Amino acid sequence: MALALFLAASCAPTDITPAGTSGTEGDVAGFWKGLWHGFIVLFTFIISLFKDNVGIYESNNSGNMYNLGFLLGVIVFFGGSGSGACKKCK
Repeated sequence: MALALFLAASCAPTDITPAGTSGTEGDVAGFWKGLWHGFIVLFTFIISLFKDNVGIYESNNSGNMYNLGFLLGVIVFFGGSGSGACKKCK
């Protein structure tokens, strides 16, 4: 269990753009990175509580496509389709 948590946490984004910088150097995060960051948002959030250089959202992103990927990743990770609410109806 600890090994799985360590492996998942090691994939978390580690750099955030410092205040006052443009954040445009390097690769721009697109849809697939947004999807991955959405999947690991819980682990990244926990790590960000203890480390100042970790953020849950990539500031150097491509815009709408990154946002879409991030949102879909969060929805898939937390199971947000809402189909569980209908099980009581049957």
